[in-house]
Order: sequence, then C-alpha cells, then structure tokens
Amino acid sequence: MKSFPTRSSVKGLHLQFRLRHLWLLLTTVSPLNPPLAAQETSTSYNIGAVLVDEGPTLDGSLEDVVWQRGTLIDVFIQQEPDEGSPSTERTEVRILHDGETLYLGVFAFDSEPEALTATEMRRDSERILQEDNFQIILDTFRDSRSGYMFVTNPLGAMLDQQVANEGEGGRFGRASSNVNRDWDGVWEVVAKKVPEGWIAEIAIPMITLRFPESEPQSWGINLMRNIGRKNEQAFWSPIPKPYSITRVSLAGTLDNLSSLNRGRDLRITPFVTGGASRIRSAGVTDDALQRDIGMDLKYGVSASLNLDVTINTDFAQAEVDDEQVNLTRFALFYPEKRDFFLENAGQFNVGSVSSFNRLADLFFTRRIGLSDTGETVPIIGGVRLTGKLGRNDIALMDVQTNGVFEESGENFLVARYSRNILTRSKVGALFINKAQTNGTHYNRTYAVDMTLASHANFTVTGFLAKTETPSISTGDMAGYLNATWLSQSWRIYGEFGDLQDNFNPEVGFLPRRGIRTTKLHVEWNPRPDRWGIRMLSPMYDIMYTTDQQNRLVSRRYHFMNGTVFDNGAYLNIFYNRNYERLDEPFIVRKGVTIVPGAYRYGQLRLSFNSNQARRVYYNLMLAPQTFFDGTRVDMNATLGARVTNQFSAQASYTRNDIDLSAGEFKVHLAAFRVDYALSPTLTLRTLTQYNSLSDQWGTSARLRYTYRPGSDIYVVYDEVRRDPTDPTGLLEFRDRRLMLKASYLLSR
Repeated sequence: MKSFPTRSSVKGLHLQFRLRHLWLLLTTVSPLNPPLAAQETSTSYNIGAVLVDEGPTLDGSLEDVVWQRGTLIDVFIQQEPDEGSPSTERTEVRILHDGETLYLGVFAFDSEPEALTATEMRRDSERILQEDNFQIILDTFRDSRSGYMFVTNPLGAMLDQQVANEGEGGRFGRASSNVNRDWDGVWEVVAKKVPEGWIAEIAIPMITLRFPESEPQSWGINLMRNIGRKNEQAFWSPIPKPYSITRVSLAGTLDNLSSLNRGRDLRITPFVTGGASRIRSAGVTDDALQRDIGMDLKYGVSASLNLDVTINTDFAQAEVDDEQVNLTRFALFYPEKRDFFLENAGQFNVGSVSSFNRLADLFFTRRIGLSDTGETVPIIGGVRLTGKLGRNDIALMDVQTNGVFEESGENFLVARYSRNILTRSKVGALFINKAQTNGTHYNRTYAVDMTLASHANFTVTGFLAKTETPSISTGDMAGYLNATWLSQSWRIYGEFGDLQDNFNPEVGFLPRRGIRTTKLHVEWNPRPDRWGIRMLSPMYDIMYTTDQQNRLVSRRYHFMNGTVFDNGAYLNIFYNRNYERLDEPFIVRKGVTIVPGAYRYGQLRLSFNSNQARRVYYNLMLAPQTFFDGTRVDMNATLGARVTNQFSAQASYTRNDIDLSAGEFKVHLAAFRVDYALSPTLTLRTLTQYNSLSDQWGTSARLRYTYRPGSDIYVVYDEVRRDPTDPTGLLEFRDRRLMLKASYLLSR
C-alpha cells in the first residue's frame, strides 16, 4: 500500500401556538411556496473517474504521461460578469485517482499572464479567494448539502474548508457558521506560473475525506476559476448568480469511483509544548515555566464515521481574537479558532445562522475551555464521533475540563442527530448536558429542528428548544422560524423568534432573552450593466421586538443600497431608524450611564471598499448618528498593501465619538497586521492591537512551519501592555508569554 503523509407551561403552549400560526401563514398564504420541485442536482455535467495504477509526480508540470489518461474538462461557464457566457480564458482540468489519492491537474491559460493577481502564500488566508484562484468542492455523500472545499492560487497557497447546509448564511462572502474555514485537511499542491498562464497539480488523499462504503460510487463535484483582474468567476457546472460554489445541489457528478482505499485510517499526533510566561498583577511579578505533552488521535471507524480523541488538550497555536468595541447592551460574538472544535462543526449547528441577526446559537463551543473573559480553562480530554450512516448524520462530543479559578471542573456532553429527507431537507434533534464535576449545578438543552427546502429558491428553517436548570421550571422555552425566497433578483425572508425569560442555554450563545422578535427583509438585485456598475442591492427590512407581555422594547427600520462595481469595488449607503426602550440603566462605559426611558434615534452610514485583490487596497467608513439622548460619530479607515508575493501589511483605525447628556468620550481601536510567507509551509503573522476602552495594547506573533503534511512547529509570542495611570507614556507590560509547540503525525 502506498503511504501518504497525513495530516414547559402556558407560556410554552403560547410559544408553540405562535410558531404554528406563523408556519401556516408562510405555507398557505405565501405565493412563494410552490409544489415540491424536482431534484435540483445537475445531471448534465458528469465525468467518469479514471483509475490508474500510479498517480503523477507533483512537480508543477503536466507533462507526466499519466495525466493524458484523465478525462478532459475544458468548458467553463461564467457566473460573473456575463452569466451563461463562456469563460474569457481557457481552463483545462484532468481528474484521475489511484484508489488512495484523487488528483487534479489544472492548466489555467491566461492571455495576460503578467497581470495575474497572486500575492498570497499563507495557508487558509481568506485573501486567496480574492485573487486568481482555482476551487474544487466535493460532495462525497452526494447529499446535496455538505462538502469539502479546496482552493489554490498560482503561488501554491492552500485554503480548505468544510461546508454544511450548502453554506447557508454565507452569501456574498459573509461569514457563516455553515462554512468552516478553519478546518485543515491533509492535501498537497504544487503550482507554477508559466508563459501561457499557470499550472496547479493537486493531490487529495482519500484519508482526508469521508464517503459511503459502496462500490462503485458517485460524488458531487464542481470546479471554479476566479480571474482576479477581470473579477470573473466561471464554473464547470454552472451556478446562478445568487449562489456560490457551496451550492452543492447544483454540482456535477464524478461517476464510477471504484477501488477506493482509505487504508487503516489511524492518525496519532503527539505534541509537546514548552515556554515561559511573566504575569504582573497589583505590582507583583510572577515568572513561570511551562512544559507539557498531549496527544490527538483520529480513527476512521468506517469510511463515513470518524472518531477523534484529544488528551491534555493544548491550543497554544490558536490565534488571538480581534479586538471589538462594544457600545451595546449585549454580548459580542467571537468565532471559534481551536482545532478540536472546528472539524465537522457544522454537524452540531442548531440556531439562527445569520451573522446580522444572531438570535441564538444553541451550541457554542467557546463555552467549553474558555472563561467568560476569554481566559483558558484546562481541558483534560475530549472525545468526538461524527459522520454519516446512510441518510443519518450523527455527532457526539464529550469534553472534560479541570477546575480553575476556585471553580469545579465541568463535563460537557453534546449529542446531535439529523436525517436528510427529500432532496435538500432535514429534521433533527439536539441534546446538551453541562454538569459540574464536584458540585450539583447542571444545565441542559433539548431541541428539535428542521430545514424544508421544497423549492430550489424557497427554504424554511426553524427550531423548538427547552432548557433545564435547577430552581427554574417555567418560561424556559424558545422557538425560531425563518422562511426565505432567494432568486437571481430577489432575496425575501421573514423570521420570528420567541425566547422566553428563563430560557438559559449555558453552552450556547444568547445575546438577549425574554423577547419576541419579528423581522421582514426585502432585497432586490438589479444589474444595470452601465456606468461600470455590476449590481445594485437596494433593500428594506424591519425588525420588531417585544417582551413576553408583547410590549414594544425595540424597533429598527433599515434602508440600504449597496453598489458592486465591475472593478471589484463596493459602495454601501444605509440609514437606520431605531427605537429602544430601557427598563434599566445602561452603563455605556464607566461614569457614563443612560437612564431608563424610551429613545428614538437614527443612523446614517457610508462606506467604500476598493477591490481587496489589488496590491494596494483601502476601506473607508463614516457613520454620523443620533444615539439615545445624544450623538455619535463612527469612523474607520483601513489601508493594506501586498508589497511582494511574500510580504503584506494592513493597518486599520476605528474611532467612535459619543456625546450623551451623561457625558462624552471617545473610543479608539487600532490594529496593524504583518504577514510574511517564506513559502506556503513557513509563515509568520503578527498582530498588534490597541483598544482605548480597556486602555490595552496587545501584540501577538505566530510562526508556523509545516515540515511535513499534518506535522507542525509553532512559535508563539503574546504580550499585553496596560497602564491606565500613564495614558501618554509607553505602556508597561501586564503579561507576556513565549510558547513552542511541536506536533508529529503518525499514520497508517
């Protein structure tokens, strides 16, 4: 075998009635609810898999004779700018496999090779998506919902991600809990610029993927090329403009896959960590040395079911959070960045997926191993089982933390089941149990959810949930329902959420409870094809929020128009009209408190982003507004430069000027990033941030060397400086840490 280096209650009844009423309204009155559509999956874009005895040598050339045995794909259809027209540049792709590895040979011809946009070499950099690139998505279970996505560029940079629920919530590049950009698979790329364009040879081991145990089998597959300077996207299996490559229900088919061999899928990654820290508190300095060992294990129980085990878990390599300024009454959302919680994370998702109206995420992994202030809580170990059994998705996780901060350790058990029905629909259930190891406190969450995609353009999602907490027996339910129509020209959705006063998912993210929220959103996307404008996005939405007694507590009217230009720039203008009722004092910052009452205020915002794929790019934003009983002006400026193919830098500055009857203040937020890539396997990233609200400077540097696929060395330096008594001088350090982590992948 060839080896490959791997890497409750009246209120409860009332809630149910409200949800049922909304459901009937949406499904009987709405003209957007046609009969069940035929399967959307593309059937005209099929390619047969070619089995070879031995795969090609990856050297940046397609001269290896084995490539000629792969079936040729050379017709790509534009999505942008001219949907349905052939791509303006020729692309040739050949696909073959040797049972253990899937190979793709890509020749991206270009009439202006000197104008190729390729400056990014770092792994998993989102900037790759803005440059010349080639993308592959594999729906290995052919479930029209999930997939593995791989992206590379002319420099051989690598980005990989897992897709769940067709990337729902990720339209127009928006972040989505259904697109896991932090997943790292084991694969290889060798790319090279040539006089005719650029070449990429891609090798994806079967051990990286999950797929059914059948023979032969068919996978969903789609290919996309992005031509940076033209802002052109072309697909093998065409995708309409409202969607992206994550729309796997519109993918083509890779047929006749046979003799697939994942081998004995056992991967053990031991690691060692060592370092030193210095922490200063109340004038006392504490120096400490740290050293530890741990292990991660991955075992393929079957070709479609995977077991992960982590022991003495360490996340020294995880990047620090980007600083945010919170001028609201509610908690801010920070994304998960720790490896163990990222793989197959989409299988645990239940909640509202929109990052613009995040009502509730019932399972939020940052509640495990992190305190409310972001401090690390030691994880003794964890086990996770994820995968598919036919049309059934299974996800189990159990994690044990150690006691810290004079608190008991905790056990977290999460069980998620869903079943695929019809073409793109599903039903599911979720159970979460959080329990103190040496105590009596516990918290549980029970939920059922569904996604009904009865038409290619129409989707209904929702959940009904209940929590269980000692001393709480009523008012602990929640429900959510969303109906969305998405076509080439229109995006229309309505949603309703009811979060009772005592609904308490301690292992979830819940910015606000004791509310009922109704929202209607209408968005039109005309394409004038003149004046250099590619698309306009005028929209209107209204969000109406009451308490559980149906008393109005918040209302927002939102008017916006976004303009996408042919050159990749984006202009956005919007106006919000807000109503907020405060039943309690709102402490905006220390010494500045807004008294209870009813407030009406408006917000105007203008922003312009240049094409982020350019060597030099910039973003500008200005938002003058009234704010409760005063005024507020927000400003932001970002300037970035890709100085060379290896070196890039970005500086940003945000300022908030607040003037209220209780006082006035200014908030400054600054950040400076530097990225240096000696090669795709050796990268350095530094981030320096300042937040005047906390009077804190922070610097973080991470050096990563991938000396073989799946095996890494990290050198991490973090520093925090803070001295509120000396706002003008050089801030003294509060703590600093230097850590080294080395891992080595052992696989069979």
